[in-house]
Amino acid sequence: MKAFTIGKNDAGQRVNKFIEKAVPALPKSLMYKYIRTKHIKLNRKRCQPEDKLQEGDVLELWINDEFFGEGEQELLFLNVPTKLNIVYEDENILLVDKKPGLVVHEDERGGADTLINRILHYLYEKGEYDPKKENSFVPALCNRIDRNTGGIVIAAKNAEALRILNQKVKDRELKKLYLCLIHGVMEPKAGTLKDYLLKDSSQNMVKVFRKQVPESKTIITKYRTLRSNGKYSLLEVDLKTGRTHQIRAHMAFYGHPLAGDTKYGRNRDNKDNPFPYQALYSYKLSFEFSTDGGILQYLDGKTFQVEKVDFEDYIK
Repeated sequence: MKAFTIGKNDAGQRVNKFIEKAVPALPKSLMYKYIRTKHIKLNRKRCQPEDKLQEGDVLELWINDEFFGEGEQELLFLNVPTKLNIVYEDENILLVDKKPGLVVHEDERGGADTLINRILHYLYEKGEYDPKKENSFVPALCNRIDRNTGGIVIAAKNAEALRILNQKVKDRELKKLYLCLIHGVMEPKAGTLKDYLLKDSSQNMVKVFRKQVPESKTIITKYRTLRSNGKYSLLEVDLKTGRTHQIRAHMAFYGHPLAGDTKYGRNRDNKDNPFPYQALYSYKLSFEFSTDGGILQYLDGKTFQVEKVDFEDYIK
């Protein structure tokens, strides 16, 4: 038997969702059976899978010890560096400037050195996260950036902040601005592009079309030219829709692929440029709440920006 005392980061979850996280070795079919047969009780009473947990509740699982294996994978993050480029931090969130080349989560290439593992290690060293003291919560990222793109990534330090930020991201109450360096000169110098994007997951690529095709999605990209030398132009981009590879594919569609982008650009155009990755950076983040921000309301109206983007001074 094991009893879980519901903490602040556990509250608000359904019983079944909490158990899935806290006891991952327990098959779902068995979990529902144990709930029906009262082998799982909430505050010593029968419970239902959909019951919401409150701070201070006690959830008892009268099941075999084999399902409570501690495992060591949760501490793998201790093997990665704690080096982070922190843009902003408080008790609820962490904004990190992710450099190109670092993946945010583990991918098919494997390897434990990811942004989230660096963050977990950093918070562990600070005493702000200890997996042995948490039943179900792990600090998490609220947005993703491709391996070879740089920019601001948001991490939530507690469950309430994560819930709020996920809602803000979904409802587009956060504004992200990008810098990119393109080949040539966009005409006009500023504007809004509207087209259609079709994703090919098997190739990890997208295609852009003038007119809608089956399964395509609308893309809207607003841009303005900051400076240009004829060969290259530095743009600030505001994504009105957030699709896979949207900026890279959209610029290439108009004949101005990003410098260093060998997926949507042409290799011969990138022979002499100094960028090992596509010149794209999510450099500015603004919190623009249209609904209540709860414990994060103090962030409304604030803007954060990375200190320096490597390619922004390439054009003087």
